[in-house]
Amino acid sequence: MAAYLRILIIEDSKDDAHLILREVQRGGYEVESERVETAEAMQETLTRRTWDLIICDFSLPRFNAPHALELLKKSGYDIPFIIVSGTIGEESAVNALKAGAHDFIIKGNFARLLPAIQRELKEAENRRQRRERERELEAIASVSSTLRVAKTLDEMLSLLLDQSLLLVEAEMGSIWLYDPARDIIERKIQRGWSEDFIGSSFQPGEGIPGLVLKLRKAMIAREFHSDPQVPEEDRAQIPKGIGGVCIPLHAEENIVGVLFVNVYLPRELTAGEIRILNALAEIGGNAIHRMHLHEQTIKQLERLAALRSIDLAISNILDLQVTLKILINEVIRQLHVDAVAVLLIQAGSGRLTYAAGQGFFTRNIEATSLRIGEGNASRAATERRTVETPDLRNFSGEFTRAQLLADEQFVSHYAVPLIAKGEVKGVLEIFNRSRLNPNREWVAFLETLGGQTAIAVENSILFQGLQRSNFELAMAYDATIEGWSRALDLRDHETEGHTQRVTEMTLKLARKLSLSDARLVSIRRGALLHDIGKMGIPDTILHKPEELTETEQQIMRQHPQLAYDMLEPIAYLRDALDIPYCHHEKWDGTGYPRGLSGAQIPLEARLFAIVDVWDATINDRPYRKGWPRQKALEYIREESGRHFDPQLVEVFLQEIEINRL
Repeated sequence: MAAYLRILIIEDSKDDAHLILREVQRGGYEVESERVETAEAMQETLTRRTWDLIICDFSLPRFNAPHALELLKKSGYDIPFIIVSGTIGEESAVNALKAGAHDFIIKGNFARLLPAIQRELKEAENRRQRRERERELEAIASVSSTLRVAKTLDEMLSLLLDQSLLLVEAEMGSIWLYDPARDIIERKIQRGWSEDFIGSSFQPGEGIPGLVLKLRKAMIAREFHSDPQVPEEDRAQIPKGIGGVCIPLHAEENIVGVLFVNVYLPRELTAGEIRILNALAEIGGNAIHRMHLHEQTIKQLERLAALRSIDLAISNILDLQVTLKILINEVIRQLHVDAVAVLLIQAGSGRLTYAAGQGFFTRNIEATSLRIGEGNASRAATERRTVETPDLRNFSGEFTRAQLLADEQFVSHYAVPLIAKGEVKGVLEIFNRSRLNPNREWVAFLETLGGQTAIAVENSILFQGLQRSNFELAMAYDATIEGWSRALDLRDHETEGHTQRVTEMTLKLARKLSLSDARLVSIRRGALLHDIGKMGIPDTILHKPEELTETEQQIMRQHPQLAYDMLEPIAYLRDALDIPYCHHEKWDGTGYPRGLSGAQIPLEARLFAIVDVWDATINDRPYRKGWPRQKALEYIREESGRHFDPQLVEVFLQEIEINRL
C-alpha cells in the first residue's frame, strides 16, 4: 500500500512543481499537494491544513526560501523543509541550512530528492516521537508532583482525573475503585457524565469497569456502543458516539480501580495519548494504594486514640452516664453513623430498656422496653451475636420499633450484644439514615466498641454494688460508734446526754466554718467518741463524788491517750482521732496529753473544746448545778486566748447570740 504524503510546494513554476511531484510519486508515495507563490498564501495554508513536507524554490518573484523559513518558524510547526533551486550559491545554501532548511537540491539533480525526502521524514518522525516522549515525561512528572500534595483520597482522585483529562484534552471521564470487602467496583468521581451513564457500581466482570477489572487489561474503543468487546447488555446503556479508553489502575500485583476517559466521535484518542494515560494510570494506581495505606494508618491511630479515651473514661469516671456519653460520641465519630443507643437489661424484669443515646430527632427511643426475643436488639442479646440489618426498607422480618422510630428515617440498623464476664449486660445499637455497606474491619471495630461498652456497664454495676456495700458498712460502723457512745453515757451517769448535745452543736459550728462533708463526717464520729478513752479509767475514779487526788487526776488525764491507743489501729476511724486525742489541749499550751498550743492543736479539737466546756458548765452535774448561760458565756470569753482559740470563740459567741444554741 502506497504511503500517503501531504506536500506544500512553494514554487512559481507549475512545470517545476509537476516534475517534483512526479519524482516523489515514482518513489511509491500517494501525494496530496498544494502550490503557493506568496507569503500570504503560505501562511493561510499552514493555518488551514496539516503538511508532512515543504519543498521550496530558493527565489520567487515575490517570495523566497529565507522568508518562508521565517514564517514556518513563527508558526511553531516542525515540518521538513527542502530547498529545490536552479541556482544557489554555496554561501546562500549554508545560510539557508543555518536558518532551518533541512536540505537543498539543485533542479535537474532529482536523484537526490527521494533519499532526502525519506531521510527528513524519518528525522521528523524521530523528532515527533522524542517530543511526545518528553511531553509524556513532563506530564508524568507534573502529575506525580501534583498528586504528592493531596492530603485525602478524594482530593487525590480529583487531581488525577482532572490532570488526565487536561493532558489529552478530553472533557468526560471517571475513576472507579475496587472494594474487596464487598467485591464491587464503584464510581468515586466523574467529570461530564450523567448520573445514569452505565451505572454507579458493578461486580467484577460486569459492565465496562467490571470487565476491565476482571481481565486486568485496558479496553480501547472507537465507539463503546457498537464495540463487540463490550457486553451486549451493557451497550444499550451507553449513548452512541462516545469512545475512549478504560485503563486498570495497578498497584503492585493488585488492581485498585480503573481510569475511564471518553471522547466524542469523530475524535479518537491517539496511541500517544493512550500511552500517556497508561503511564498516569500506573502512577495513579500506586498513589491511590499509598493513600489507602496512609488513610488506614490514620484511621487505626484515631481508633486507638478513641479506645484509649474510652479506657480512661472507664478507669477514671464513676458516673456511667458520663462514660456512655463519651463512648457514644466515639462510636458516632469513628464509624460515621447517624445515631447510637445503649440498651441495658433490667435485673428484675429482664427487659432491654434505654440507658443512653445520641443523634435522634425525637425522644421516642427513650421509651424502648423490649422483652427477651422481641426485635433485632433482643435477638442480638439472646443469640449473643451481632445482628445486621443493612436495609430496613427491605427487611423481611418485623422491626418491632418501626412505629416508635417512624420519624427518624433510619435505613440501616446494627445491634451488638454487650457481654462482660460471660454475661449479657445489654445491647449497643447503631442507626443510619442511609444504607451502610461496612467492611469486615468496620464490623470488627463496632464489636470492639461493644466490648468496651460492656466493660463500662460491668464496672458501673460493680461500683454501684461497692457503693452499696460501703454505705451499708458505714451505716454499721456509725451504728457501732453510736452504740459505744450510749454505752459511755450509761457508764458515766453524770454526763448522760452530753455526747449527743456536743456532737450536734459542734457540727453546727463546723458547718458555719464551711468545712467539707468529709470533715463533718469525721467530726461527728470524733465527737461521739471524744470520751471513749474513759473506758479504760477505773470506776472508782470515774464515779468518785469527791475531788480527785493528784494521782487520780493523772490517771484521769490518760483517757485521751487511751482513746488514741484504742482508735488508731482502726483505719476507718483514723480521720476521727483529732477530737478524742486533742480536745483537752489548751491554746496556751497548758493542756494535755501532749501540751500542744495554738495552731498545733487540730481545728476540730479546738472547736470541740469550746462546745465541750460550754455544755459541761450549763448542765447540771451530781456534784453541782449548771451555771446560768450568761456566767458560762463570761467564762468562755475569759478563757479566750488561754484555753480556747480566740477566733473560734468569736464564731461560737456569734452563733450563740444569733441562733441561741
